[in-house]
Amino acid sequence: MSYSIQLYTLRNALQEDLPGTIKKVAELGFTQVEPYNFVATAAELGAALKANGLTAPSGHAPLLSQDQDEIFAAAKELGISTVIDPYLPAEHWQSAEDIRATAAKLNAAAKKGAGYGIRVGYHNHAWELESSIEGQTALEYFEGLLDPELVLEVDTYWAAVGGQDPVALLERLGDRVKFIHIKDGPVSTDTKAQQPAGQGKIPVWDVIEAAQSLEVGVVEFDDYSGDIFDGIAQSLGYLQSGSASAKGVNA
Repeated sequence: MSYSIQLYTLRNALQEDLPGTIKKVAELGFTQVEPYNFVATAAELGAALKANGLTAPSGHAPLLSQDQDEIFAAAKELGISTVIDPYLPAEHWQSAEDIRATAAKLNAAAKKGAGYGIRVGYHNHAWELESSIEGQTALEYFEGLLDPELVLEVDTYWAAVGGQDPVALLERLGDRVKFIHIKDGPVSTDTKAQQPAGQGKIPVWDVIEAAQSLEVGVVEFDDYSGDIFDGIAQSLGYLQSGSASAKGVNA
């Protein structure tokens, strides 16, 4: 199992110095990144990734609110093989009717993406787990409406904030989950309180083990009170540590 870094974590540094930030990510030991809103920066980002030997197996882009052809073309340029819609606000997850409409739109996006050789996915926050539809979490109801080729990227921290045990959730979602966001902290909405992997309340190794079809584990901080480069370095160090073999996980 390989690890990536969601570049939203480093958004402030990227705005100041994109090439330098990507170089630092590589120096810390990451070999993969997960870009976000990458259409505008595709040329500069692509050059930086190539210069530092990094790849981007997945990326975040607002497929349901922006030009999909533009997104897929930029993804192809960057070598991104899975484009994940990162965010639909809470009001979209309160009724079966709204969720069915969202699933239909994402299924249509996946058909368009297939023409570019690109897979489509969705990434959750807390509200998809807080909402209940016909006896299921809204996320699980949604999953049941998706075409087989679509994937999920489960943000395991926000799943916990939303009241779900992320391990049990991943077990229920099964093979649909190809990516997870690995983050840790006190399991609260206070993003500044997030911590490097292994230092908070999330059972990180149990989470990784529960994602049986996992392709990439993506390190992410929504925010961090310390030095963010130190935070991601600590997370990667933990994930690459001997704890993995102790837990029977191939890191």
